[in-house]
Amino acid sequence: MLAETRGPDPLVSAAPREASVTGNDIKDPGIPHRQMVGKCQRRAPSQRNCFFGVETRPQLAWEDWDLGREFTKTLVLKNVHNKLKKLHIRPPVSKIFSTLAPHIAVISPGTSFSIQVTFKPLQRCEYEDSIEFQGKEGSFHVCLRAVVPSHTLEVPESVMLPLCAAEHSTHTDFPLKNASKLHTYFQWECPAPFQLRPEQGLLKPGQECHTTVVFRPQEALVYQQQALCRFGEEGKLESSCTVLLQGLAKYPHLLVKNPSSKGGEDNGGPLVDFGPVAVGKSLQKHFDIFNPSPVTASFSLSRLPGGVPSFGSEFSCDATRGRVAPGGSRRVSVTYSPAVVDTVSVEYLSLNCKGTLSESLLKLSGRCIGPKVALSSSVVDFECVEAGGSVVRTVELVNTSTAEAFYQWDIDCSGNSVFSILPASGAVLPHSHTRVKAAYRPTQPNAHYRRVACLVLDGEPVFLDLIGTCHSGHQKPAILKPEHLVVHTLQQDCRQNSPHAPAALRGGHKIESDQKGLHSPVEGQFMSATAVEDFYRACLGHTDPLCLKSSLSLLRVSVAPTELLFNHKHTSSSSPSSAFTQSVSITNHTRRKLSLVWTAAQESPFSIAPSSCDLAPLKSTLFRVTYAPKQLNTLHGAQLECFAYDKHSPDTGVCPPWCVTIRVIGHSFQPGKEHFTPRCSVNPPHVVFPALSVISYRTVLLHNVGDWPLTFCLERSSNPALAESAFVVPSCGLIQPGDHQILSLRAVPAEDSSDQGFKLHLQLNASKLTKELTVVSVVAKLCVSLEGGSTLYFQPTAVGSQAQRTHHIRNRSLLPVRFQWSIPEPDQELISVKPDAGELHPNECCMQTWTFSPLAENAYTLEPTLTYWPVQSHGSIKSHLTLVVEGVGSRGWIEAEKSILDVGETLVGSCRTVEIPVVNKSPCPVSFGLSVQQILLDDEHHSDSAAQPSALQLDLERGTVASHSTMVVRSTIRPNRQAEYLWTITYTTLNTSGCVMSSPQALCEVRARGVFPTLQAMDAWSCGCVGRLSKTHIWKLFSLDCLNNQLLSNPSSEELTFQTPTRHSLHTSPSIFTKTMLDFNFGSAPVDSDPSDFMLMLHNPGCIPVHWAFLFPEDQQIELEYWAVTGEFSNTELSQMKVQDNQLFSVSPRAGTLLPGQKRAVHFSYSHVFVGTDHFPVVFKLSYGREILLNFQCATVERDQPHLHFDSHQHSFTSVTIGDCSPPKQVYELHNGGAVPVCYEVDAAVLSQLQTDNFDHPVLRCLNPQGEIPPGKTAKLEWIFSPLEAKTYHVDVPIHIGGSDSAVVRFEGRGLSSLTQDSSNHCNSSDCEAIVPSVTRVPFPGQVLLLSEDSIFLGDIPVCSQSSRIFFLTNVSSADTAHYEWDLPQHTNQQEEEGAKVVQIHPDRGRLRPGECALCVLTFTSTDYPTVHQLDVVCQVTLEAERTRYNDALQRWEEERERQKNEFIITDKNITESQRVLIDETVPVRKGPPLRKYKTLPPICASGVYEAASAGTKLRTAELQAQRQIAKVWRRPDPPRPALLYLRVTAHSHDLIEYLKNCPDYFNKHYRSLQSVQMHHPEPTVSTGLPAPAHSPDKEILFHILSCLLRDILDDSAFIQRLISSASKPDTYRPAGSSSPDRSSFPSSSCQCLCPSSSPPARPQTWALSRAVGSEESAGSSGNTPHTREHVSAFMSELVLMNTLQNLMMEAVRGELVLTACPRSNILPPVSTRRRTPKPPTGEEKTHL
Repeated sequence: MLAETRGPDPLVSAAPREASVTGNDIKDPGIPHRQMVGKCQRRAPSQRNCFFGVETRPQLAWEDWDLGREFTKTLVLKNVHNKLKKLHIRPPVSKIFSTLAPHIAVISPGTSFSIQVTFKPLQRCEYEDSIEFQGKEGSFHVCLRAVVPSHTLEVPESVMLPLCAAEHSTHTDFPLKNASKLHTYFQWECPAPFQLRPEQGLLKPGQECHTTVVFRPQEALVYQQQALCRFGEEGKLESSCTVLLQGLAKYPHLLVKNPSSKGGEDNGGPLVDFGPVAVGKSLQKHFDIFNPSPVTASFSLSRLPGGVPSFGSEFSCDATRGRVAPGGSRRVSVTYSPAVVDTVSVEYLSLNCKGTLSESLLKLSGRCIGPKVALSSSVVDFECVEAGGSVVRTVELVNTSTAEAFYQWDIDCSGNSVFSILPASGAVLPHSHTRVKAAYRPTQPNAHYRRVACLVLDGEPVFLDLIGTCHSGHQKPAILKPEHLVVHTLQQDCRQNSPHAPAALRGGHKIESDQKGLHSPVEGQFMSATAVEDFYRACLGHTDPLCLKSSLSLLRVSVAPTELLFNHKHTSSSSPSSAFTQSVSITNHTRRKLSLVWTAAQESPFSIAPSSCDLAPLKSTLFRVTYAPKQLNTLHGAQLECFAYDKHSPDTGVCPPWCVTIRVIGHSFQPGKEHFTPRCSVNPPHVVFPALSVISYRTVLLHNVGDWPLTFCLERSSNPALAESAFVVPSCGLIQPGDHQILSLRAVPAEDSSDQGFKLHLQLNASKLTKELTVVSVVAKLCVSLEGGSTLYFQPTAVGSQAQRTHHIRNRSLLPVRFQWSIPEPDQELISVKPDAGELHPNECCMQTWTFSPLAENAYTLEPTLTYWPVQSHGSIKSHLTLVVEGVGSRGWIEAEKSILDVGETLVGSCRTVEIPVVNKSPCPVSFGLSVQQILLDDEHHSDSAAQPSALQLDLERGTVASHSTMVVRSTIRPNRQAEYLWTITYTTLNTSGCVMSSPQALCEVRARGVFPTLQAMDAWSCGCVGRLSKTHIWKLFSLDCLNNQLLSNPSSEELTFQTPTRHSLHTSPSIFTKTMLDFNFGSAPVDSDPSDFMLMLHNPGCIPVHWAFLFPEDQQIELEYWAVTGEFSNTELSQMKVQDNQLFSVSPRAGTLLPGQKRAVHFSYSHVFVGTDHFPVVFKLSYGREILLNFQCATVERDQPHLHFDSHQHSFTSVTIGDCSPPKQVYELHNGGAVPVCYEVDAAVLSQLQTDNFDHPVLRCLNPQGEIPPGKTAKLEWIFSPLEAKTYHVDVPIHIGGSDSAVVRFEGRGLSSLTQDSSNHCNSSDCEAIVPSVTRVPFPGQVLLLSEDSIFLGDIPVCSQSSRIFFLTNVSSADTAHYEWDLPQHTNQQEEEGAKVVQIHPDRGRLRPGECALCVLTFTSTDYPTVHQLDVVCQVTLEAERTRYNDALQRWEEERERQKNEFIITDKNITESQRVLIDETVPVRKGPPLRKYKTLPPICASGVYEAASAGTKLRTAELQAQRQIAKVWRRPDPPRPALLYLRVTAHSHDLIEYLKNCPDYFNKHYRSLQSVQMHHPEPTVSTGLPAPAHSPDKEILFHILSCLLRDILDDSAFIQRLISSASKPDTYRPAGSSSPDRSSFPSSSCQCLCPSSSPPARPQTWALSRAVGSEESAGSSGNTPHTREHVSAFMSELVLMNTLQNLMMEAVRGELVLTACPRSNILPPVSTRRRTPKPPTGEEKTHL
């Protein structure tokens, strides 16, 4: 698009540019400023035109010019013609353009001529001129234009943005080009949701920039906005152009799909379940985000707020936002990294998408599992070992979990203990085991027992009992065995009547006694403490403030402190022998004397003094621990052990010693010496205790990843309160390079703790370097939220039914909780919830289904309570929430949208789906049950209708429809008989369990009618050799009345054996399942005649589609294998095979489907190839309907054989009353179906015998008993049937045929006592009525003209009466013009002469253009003798194109004939060879044999040369000679064969006396013609004595005079006004006898029998006026002047009225007048006219009647 502006006048818009040298042009102010000329503009410089052989540019244009200068351009003219061009040059008129070209320029072929044109501008405006070139062929101009430079921008007409999602954005670019020579500023103005970038800028001449359009829709709509671009000079943006921005927005939609087989759904939403995952490990799963919408959608993943741990989530996603293409998907990976053992992690990811109408929630769930470690043996027995010896045993650590197990043995393996376990620390892989070696190296003869704990990271510790006995040469203590591991030491304050001792005895436990007889059970049998508590009791002893008294009572010996640090004191001496000493106390808690023995290591820097001593009961003693490092600048650590032996062992057995240990660490770094730089890791760095005020334990792995030993100790000085809140065991120790230490943490969460936790500092290597460990130990309040709110509303619910709603509860705390719903007992019948109890993990949401079941029509407010508590508290800490449930119980009902549903007609045996809309207008949902009751409305089926199964089956008998909504109930109708069905559907309301709550109530009635498919033959047509058969004759030949009656009747059960056309027979003559058989007679014709072609118009009058088929025997026969064919055929089968093989009978199409009201033409044909009569059975099958056997038959005769064709050998006459003096004349038709004339004679002997038998009364006589019938014609035998009695007569009359066999026809007639005896013979009704049905007709294929009706039935009329009817002839073609001509019978015999006088049609010929309609008036004048008239009037139709071709060919043929007559060539020796032979054969209608595909060759004369040749050569030569002869023959063209239309006219005329007697009310409605048709019968007729009609010239003159007179009178306005003013005045003078209206009523009564008509051409007016003039002259002979004036007025009124009615009718046919429209007002006649009283007619007037 090009947008520009003009410099001087900014208000003038731009125009399209023509081609010029520079590509720019002058602008026309009247054309819009936006044009698509970008491409044309670039091609303009190369555009040249050619004028009369001179090629040049059409114009020269100056664009870039300034004032005060001259600008010159060259115009080149090139002669592209092959002749010399001489041009006269007219220079420009104005002085602005000048040229020095000569007045005459001569240009040779192929050369050029140049003209210099100079432009001298005087002011800044546009200029235009031209140079004219005048040549011999003409003149042409070259335009000269100077254009003022203007701002011009090229922009597209419209820009289509890509499809975009709502609340998203898309963009595209379009070019913006400065097409002018000026610097152009631009600025965009764009409405939302579009945005343009850049919004403004400057474009240099010819510069192009790309503008970006951003589309940001907020809703899913179609957007079309005009973006306005203002441009021009800076500060004066006076021009503008627009760009149509178009965009389409759609709502995005994203779905979450879990492709994992383990994934499922939780509460109806997607779920990604990780299952059990080992602690410290990670598991990755993925889900897909699918975009089913047609737009690209961006998404973001976010976590639901609340419930996320303080140190982050255990779930992580690799993508939190992105875009998904239409129809595509995005895979998102989720990683689960659990950190806390035996916890379930739940999180929800919210899939957010801008512009979407909903959001999706994805649940992530995983369970963390830790290691499960067990020992292969819990006790290791080293047995007896000599002092200084050693024994090693192997123990297996078994890990049965999927998590890797890190273990740590709590024992010193450096020689400070008699026992050692190697390796002391390590890891056990999942589902694996490892072996450790336990060694026993005693140095003193004693029994040794120690219980060693194996710490497991994130798991429960396991304990290993080590026992062994050391013997020396002098001391051999009792050997300690596993069964001696019994706790014998009891606390001194233990009561003797302790319930544990008797229980132990009664339980059969092993008991040992002390000196006082107290019993002590085996340790651990009555302990409820866990393994972790045992470990803390063993490590801390009495220093544990959280240890229970019950646990302390089990301690026999305790040590304090349990840890010694030698990190802070140094002596002034730096010698290696310097030592540090600390004290440690051991307490005896028993009532026995104990012997304490320390295990001493030889190379250990730690020593204890004394190494052994005795300790009295309940006493304590001090030992000195000395740290004497032998090496400076090193780290040391050890675990010192002491065994306590009972000095007085009981007699019951060996008592194992007790072992206590202390941890000692120290370093020997000199002051100022840098300690080892520690390198270690703590896993996990954050320890979170359960948010519950109970003792909880956690483990941490401290790993030395450096190359030097590492010591650690817990700093308590920075925060002394930590000692009360958290314990770390061990709190100090030494870790060798690459080893690790498992630390066990214990805490009791408090409410006043910080949510962020506190820091534990581990001092490393006794330096300032520390390792931090974050501990969160806080009590959090339980938080369970009702996500749907604290109130749950139920919609109104029907009493007895139930309503359900979902509600969510969510655990927002960090502890798993259990919940339980409590519903008051009275409310438990009203509401219920599932699940009513369960467990919720942290951050987990649970969907619950509430059910409301009202018992009465009341409003309910219920308050169930939710109770929840932590899982670890075992119900001791409970919280409560109350949910308010509100609901209303109401009454519900339903009704059908239509109380009566009429389905219409349904095919019997088929099924039909019916939708019944059920409306619930009540405020609550209704559960219903439906039932159906069937009634057959036909009387004959009333008796058995109840026993039959219902033909209406409901697809849904029970259901629920929501309140104020509609539910469609589908049902299937399967009628099994043709009947009127009535189904009554009732409903009952149901409760929740499906039981009926109410009595049946009527819902609706469904009506339907089971019908069989029906078909009807509504029209027939013939062509070919039977083209002149009337429609009535065809109707009888094909028995169409019987066929229609049979098609409308019900099929029998046998006919429904095969409901559709099926191959079912193994024989060539298939079985027939119907008893109905009809004849389809194709008539007769000579051999080799044109085929007998018939066309039937089939019509579906029903309301269901009909599939029909004409089944030939071959269509019903099953195709057999060759070996199964016997080859034996009967005569009938051979005849049928001859017909089928030669295709004598053909039907096209053979099958089809007609929709309701649809019509289809079917073509039937028979080829006259073989002489004889052929019969062929054809089954006419309607699917699911009638099956009729059609007997196709046709006769073919020799061409020289006379043949009369009888469509039926039985004929019934019209019933006649007895005693009728003038019985009507009736007709019987004989058709000559041969090629030669046929003479016939009726045997009068039979008629004479009948007359003799009836008292010599001529009951039946033939008026023309003999005659001759031309070929293809029909003769009418005239009969008079005069019954003598009221009975039925029948007689067989032979008809003798000359040269052929006679035929016998049975004639029947019925005598009536009166005309009204038979209702069919009443007035205006007769049995001679046309049998062709009257329906809306459609043209046959190829038919051009169509009659509005094929038959005109006049009914009963009196003799000598005249009746008129109008009908229309329409050209239904869209391209062909047709000529028509009515062929009325000529004067060949008496009967045809009568036809010529009885029937007249006007106009009798005419021309109709495509779509044109002609009104035809048929006038029927009955004879003076009663007759049953059955006339066929033929209309010949010829296409104008065929007539034109015929006339052209005929003219050429006649011109050739005249030329041959008058011209010849003297030198021509053989005229016959040089001229074509003209044959004058004018045959309008060919009656001979049909034209073959190959014409018979003319005879060829033989010669001597041909006789000498061979037979083959003769034949070929003869053929060539025949072709040359045919080429020389020019026959006279045959006229086109017209198409025939038949109009059937039927009437029954009666004698006046009989008609007045039987039909007195209808007598005055008929017009009696004063010039009746005279008959040559002796019967008396009523003579009127009127003169002959006037001559035609007089009629023409009178018509012309009266027409001119009436036209002048109607044009006189004064006369019209006078008539209006005098209409209300009374008559001042009335001639005598003129007051009787009956005088003119009878002659003018013919208008009453006229149908409404429209204006015919001038010819019918002349005809009608002439008839009126003739009547006027006849009436004027009476001599009564007033009477004559009255008759003249009556006939004139008749003429005017008839023409008016015809005009109205024609306007109605053309659509210019609506006959059914309501009149605007009713105009009454004047008062004086209404008050006149008619006088009775005088006697003279009666005589005239």
